[in-house]
Amino acid sequence: MQEFTNETTEIIDLPRFEEVKLNRLQAKYFTVVAIILSIVNFVILLVFFVISYFQTELFSNRIWLVMGIALSILIGLSYPLAKLSFNKKGYAFRTHDAIYKSGLISETTTIIPFNRVQHVALHQGFFSRRFGLASVELFTAGGNSSDIKIPGLLLEDAQKIKNLVSKKINPDATNELHNVVHNKME
Repeated sequence: MQEFTNETTEIIDLPRFEEVKLNRLQAKYFTVVAIILSIVNFVILLVFFVISYFQTELFSNRIWLVMGIALSILIGLSYPLAKLSFNKKGYAFRTHDAIYKSGLISETTTIIPFNRVQHVALHQGFFSRRFGLASVELFTAGGNSSDIKIPGLLLEDAQKIKNLVSKKINPDATNELHNVVHNKME
């Protein structure tokens, strides 16, 4: 029987994820983000104008003007902020884990060991599909806060990542699938 040990690890000896070179999301994905942001901004402006047209008595003209200017400024800032946020996102896959970093004001780096992943999924939204993009999502038992969704991947890359992670989390199933396919071909 092997003796149990639980040695202390010094902080200086811990692996430094900060030194990992992260892959950037595909540049085409920002076009998808901009399209979706434009649709959302259009709907917000439309609602504002409809309310201001039919409910003019809610506020004075001066208040409506101030709200319109503030809304215009916020919508104008949404595009540069989205671009800055897009540029801060990155991902990497290592031998034993996946890393995803995001956040403009509050930066978040999530690292999921493959032995914690329970399921991997590939998603394509309407606009992403038009640009040949997809996202890969890694699900863990910890819930949403410990899951990773990596958007803005080329579809081919997303499929390769999904296959890689599937093999890591269930190597026996992929070998069985290979054997079944191989036996049917014979």
